[in-house]
Formats: sequence, C-alpha cells, structure tokens
Amino acid sequence: MNYNNKKFIDDDELYFDFDSFKKMVINDYKLAKISRETSILGRKEVLNGRAKFGIFGDGKEIPQLAMAKVFKNGDYRSGYYRDQTFMMAIGVLTVKSFFSQLYAHSDLEAEPVSSGRMMTSHFGTRFLNKDGNWKNLIKQKNSSADISSTAAQMPRLLGLAQASKIYKKLKNLKETHKMFSHNGNEVAFGTIGNASISEGLFWETLNAASVLQIPIILSIWDDEYGISVPNKYQFSKQNISDLLYGFHRSKKEKGIEIIRVHGYNYIDLTKTYLKADKIARKEHVPVIIHVTSLTQPQGHSTSSSHERYKSKERLEWEMNNDGIKKFRDWILNFRFEINQKDYCKIANVGFLDQIDIEAKEYVKNEKEKAWEAFQKPIYKIKNEVLSILDKIQNNQTEEKWTKKYVKKYIKELHNTTKNYPTKKSVFRIARKVLYFLSEDKSDPKDCLIEWVKKKYHEEQENYSSHLYSISEKASEKKTEIFPVYNDESNKVDGRIVLRENFDKLLELHPDLLIFGEDVGKIGDVNHGLEGLQKKYGKIRIFDTGIRESTILGQGIGLAMRGLRPIVEIQYIDYILYALQIMSDDLACLQYRTKGGQKAPVIIRTRGHRLEGIWHSGSPMGGIINYLRGILVLVPRNMVKAAGFYNTLLYGDDPALVVECLNGYRIKEKLPKNLGLFRTPIGIVERTRIGEDITMITYGSTWRIVSEAAEELSKINNIDSEIIDIQSLIPFDLQKDIVKSLQKTNRLLIIDEDVPGGASAYILQKILEEQNGYYYLDSPPVTITAQEHRPPYGSDGDYFSKPSVENIVEKVLTIMNDS
Repeated sequence: MNYNNKKFIDDDELYFDFDSFKKMVINDYKLAKISRETSILGRKEVLNGRAKFGIFGDGKEIPQLAMAKVFKNGDYRSGYYRDQTFMMAIGVLTVKSFFSQLYAHSDLEAEPVSSGRMMTSHFGTRFLNKDGNWKNLIKQKNSSADISSTAAQMPRLLGLAQASKIYKKLKNLKETHKMFSHNGNEVAFGTIGNASISEGLFWETLNAASVLQIPIILSIWDDEYGISVPNKYQFSKQNISDLLYGFHRSKKEKGIEIIRVHGYNYIDLTKTYLKADKIARKEHVPVIIHVTSLTQPQGHSTSSSHERYKSKERLEWEMNNDGIKKFRDWILNFRFEINQKDYCKIANVGFLDQIDIEAKEYVKNEKEKAWEAFQKPIYKIKNEVLSILDKIQNNQTEEKWTKKYVKKYIKELHNTTKNYPTKKSVFRIARKVLYFLSEDKSDPKDCLIEWVKKKYHEEQENYSSHLYSISEKASEKKTEIFPVYNDESNKVDGRIVLRENFDKLLELHPDLLIFGEDVGKIGDVNHGLEGLQKKYGKIRIFDTGIRESTILGQGIGLAMRGLRPIVEIQYIDYILYALQIMSDDLACLQYRTKGGQKAPVIIRTRGHRLEGIWHSGSPMGGIINYLRGILVLVPRNMVKAAGFYNTLLYGDDPALVVECLNGYRIKEKLPKNLGLFRTPIGIVERTRIGEDITMITYGSTWRIVSEAAEELSKINNIDSEIIDIQSLIPFDLQKDIVKSLQKTNRLLIIDEDVPGGASAYILQKILEEQNGYYYLDSPPVTITAQEHRPPYGSDGDYFSKPSVENIVEKVLTIMNDS
C-alpha cells in the first residue's frame, strides 16, 4: 500500500500525506510545549519580582493551534488575553517579545505590540508604518489590539467582519482599497472566555452578527470558571452551546452555525476549524465554536491561586485532562498501518521527551535575552547618573553639609538597583539630590539638571506619545476653508445644510459609510440624511438595531479596515451605552499600540438644549475626561458641523461631533462649496468683539450668550467679547482666549453641563495652561446648568439651564464688583 496517498484530514483544502502529517503534528507539539513553558516561566518571573503581573494562555494551546491553520493573510483577530499560542502559531509573537511585554520594555523594537504600555498577553499587530500611514494589510496576518475589559473585544469584531461583506459588494473600491481587502474574502476571528459571555456586549454582538450575516469565527474557550466563579453561576443551563441554540441557523432561517468540540482532540479540532472556515469564508455565515473540556493549569492570573476555589477532584481532573498531556498520549498511541504487519508511528517517548527538554531550554534562553535587553538601557542611565553624582561629590568640600547626602544617595542608587533596577529608582534619586543642592552652584550640578530635563523628556515620549494622530493626515493640521456664499445663497433649515453636505461627501468619498438607528430609510430622526439611502444604496447608508455599543464597534472595525464610517448615536444621552467602548477601545487605540493601529471613526450625535431628562443632555465633563484620544467637537450651528465632517474625512483622527439638537430648523445660508469648506480643529472663533468682558461658550448656549450680549450693550452699554470654543478636544491650540483676556481682564464661562463639568476643564485650560489668571482683574466666574438633569417642558429648561437673564445679571455683578 502506498501510504503517501492516504488522506489524514478529511477536507479538500487541507490534504496531507503521512510524512507531511507527521511533520505538522511534531511542529504543533513543539509549539504547544514552548507556549506552555512560556506560561510557566512567565508566572515565575512575576512571583520572583521581575514583573508586576501575569496572565497566560496555558490550557488553551491545542485549539489555538487548530485555529491558526485556517487563519490567512488579510484575516483579522479580535481576541483576549489567553491567545498566546495562536499568536505564536501565526508567526506574529516570539517568546522573547512575550517576555519583553511581561517586563514592560518600552522599546518598540523589543516589544512591537505596545512598547510596554499594555499588560502582558495583550496582543496585536502593527497596521501602520512609523509615519502613521497604513501598511498593506492584505499581505499580513492582522490582530486588533486587545483590551482587558471582558467582552469589550466583541463589538469591534462586527466591523472587522462586516468590512469583508462591504468590500465584496462595493466593486468600485477594489483598486483603491486593495491594501485592505481581496474581494472581501477575509474572515474575522474572535475569541472569548466562557465567563465573559455573561456580559451584555457578547449578546449584543451575537444578535447583530446573526442579523448581518458576516464572516466571523468566534471561539469560546470554556474551562468552566470565571476566576473563582463556576459556570453554574455565570449563565443559565451551564452549557453554553445549549444556551446559544436559539441563534442556530436552519434551512428556513438565517442564523449562526454553532459547533461544539473538545479542546484536547487534535484531529476533531482541526476538522472543526476547517469546516468553520469554509462556512464563514464562502457563505458569509457567522460560526461559533464552543471549545469544551479546557483547563487552566496555573489559575486565572498571578493575582490568585486556583487551589483556593477548585476542589481536589477538579484539580485532579484538570491534571489528567490537560490538553498537551492528551495530545502527547494521542501522538504516542497513533498507529498508521502500511499493511497487516507493518505500521508507522509519529514519535516515541524518547523523541517527545527530547522536545520537552529543548522547549524548556529554549524558553529559558529567550527569557534571559529579553531580561538582559530590558535591563541594558536602565543600567545605562544608572551609570550616567552615578558618573555625574561622583563629580558632584568630588566638588563638595568636607565641611559642606550636602556632601553626606550626596554620598548617601550614591550608595542608595547602587543598592536599590542592584538586582531589579527601574528607571523610576534612578530618576527619583537624581531628582532628590537636586533638592539638597538648591543653593549649590557648580558645573556638575548644572550637568545633572540638564540630564534630568533631557532624559525625562525622552522617557515621557516612551510612555505618553501617540494619544492623537502624528501623521500628516492629522485633522488639526488641516487648514480652514471658509464657506462660500453669493447673492443666490438661500437660507434653509440647518438640516438641509447637513443633508446637502453629506450628499456631496458621499460623492467625494466612495469609502464613506453612514449608519445608525433610523439613519437609512427615514434619513435620521431630524432628516439630515433624507433621501440619501435611495441615492447611494443600503450598503453605504443603512439602519441598525437599537444597540449603541455595537454600532460604535462596527465603526471601529470598519475604520480599522480602511473604510470611513460615520456612526450615529441618536442622542448624546445614549453615548452612555457606548462610553465604555469609546473609552477602553477607541480613545486609547493609537496610544496603547504606540502608533501601531488607528480607527478614524467619526461619531455623530446631537444634544444640548431641548427639553426632557433623556433628550437634552450636555454631559460634556464626563465625555472629555473619558475620551482623551478622541476629538470632541461642539459646533454652534449646522454649517460649522458640516465643516467639521469635511475636515475629519480628510484626516485620520477618531472624533465625536455633537450637533445642536435645537438647531435643525434654524435658518442658515447654504454654502456653495459643499463638502469642501472646513471648520478648523482646535481653533476658537471670536464671534463678537468687545472690550469689557470675555464670555466663553460653545454649542447651543452660544445663541443665548449672543442674545445676552446684545441686551448688555443696549441697556448697560457693556461691551462683551464672545468666543465660541468650537473644539473641546483639542482646546484653543493658538491660545486666542488669553489674548482676549489681555484686553478685557474679565472672564465668564457659560456651559450647559453640571457645575464643575466641562467648565472646570475649560478653566484649567485657560488659567493654568494659558496663564490666563495673570490678566484677570476679578475672579473668573462660571454659569452652568443645575446639578440635576434638565426636566421636561420649557419652564423646566428655563429654571435648570443658563438663561439670558442669568448671564446678564452675572455680568452686571462682575462689572459692579470690579
């Protein structure tokens, strides 16, 4: 019998003869052992003090090897912190870089995922070149950057998968976006732990995926615990597959393909992922693979010991059913008959024992290389400081009281950094020495001052850069282009300005997508997109379910894949549903990858002045503090809003645009240069020139302030200067507000947020960053809404938010006091 013709795995796309099959199995065993040793040694490094925290993927090795077999160039992963074996198997994670992340090495070459910013086992690949421009993502295996928040990787998964469907439909993007997709044939792979399916984000994503019918393969790693809490307390029925059965597709109804497989069965796992890949990639049907019977040999993380909450019986079961042990037993028992007398084996005990030894040694050596590389720059700065301190000590005479302190700190620097040095310990001592040398005047002291200043700046770059785009496409670099009007420019409702501008943008940007609740058929609740779905089709403008978190997630995933989504959250109050994803994922994406990934999604919403607790919010204080990393733009009218959309679509920043909820029916002139005029980012606008007081505001309150200024001028002859902030993040980049204060010497901030909300942020920017306090002749004053949400009705609005009378009376008080 010619065994080379034997098919070992029953799938047309993955054919192996015995020699190839044997080689694959041996390589997988080696990698499983390397990954396991990485977990074991990683935990030891935390416990011996070299690292701060550890969370590892032990127990999940075998299914991840199977998943890696169908993960192709151009595919995307949106997973969580147990996937180290998978990342190694697809060739984007080395043992050395794993330990570099464990030690928080801030060198991007050593730790290319995040430059030490993310905790260990938070994975990702680099989508961007150093200049912030996209790589050719279709030629590499891609992983979106992990986040710790459980199930928060799920919303993004939707967009990563939906992009394939969109690319398949929009043939006009085939050439212009060929770096992002090959005819929409890519699959998005998600991973999640069994306990995290209790989160609402999981169910929201699952429901949306079933509706959208997009190419997702979602693996649920089920080890029956969520830290210390067993499955029976996590969800109903205890078995996830049974719980999900209502989503299962049938011949009559679309849905999700659901497959259950044991996590230790190498052949079944390989066949399962081959089957799932065929369904997702060819049919665009989402697939869930429930991987059962998994173990977690070292417990949840280094913060706890699973012996505290698992029974002896459970611990013994985990030992006997460990995936690698079962895989090893299968290899040793495998027999392939050539004829009735002869057979082939994959490996014997001695051969596998040797692999075990080599894996252990290899991981140990790579770990030491990573540790040595991590220590090297720290020892370098330590020695630089010691050299300067020696010169300072030699420059001190014996009678100087400072000499003993310098000597003390030199000794301390030697001792505290002997075993596990940190940059912090070096800088602390260098700066402490300077405290005691405040009266000293010498060249060595000046040298230390310069060293601290220069090196601290360099380290700040290591730990604080890339919160916002640094590319040439950064939105704040886009210069203003004014709206063009002529004698024929008609005054129209604000919503018409938006509608006509969106129409032009959809024409200019073929990769622009706009979606959200009620966005498609009726053209949003205020009709700013009226008729545009009919013109541009349901692929580019579409409705979604009521599910804000995953609407945003779709936007993040689509933007990661080179499309330009504008996602609509119907009211700013509903931002709260999506705030976690905006904060944990989108806002810190560029930062946590140190410029490795971006998602220039534009979030469109409306808020500020109207009536009712849930439809008139201005929770800007919370938004600007949670969303550093996202531009927060607050236009006073729809021409300004349209200009922001025009600017952002030529940029590459994620942004939130808050339209004035009561501005859609207010008449504005319709510009002639639709889609082309730009509202500048981070630039305030002086809308009224005055000499007596500077009034700062934004959004809907601008109209109230303008009315108050007119009254003050007519009745009291007070000359007010009004500045519209326009952009809360970034804030007044040209420092124009302080220029106004130099003239008026008085400051009033009017804000619809609660006391101490956005007004506190604005005050800090003006008084501290711009040194505005220096020019004030009287204390700065704020007028804000009441502490509660605005009640329903016109009277409720009047008595809970700033009014014309509030402003006039406050200005009169300020002027009288001064």
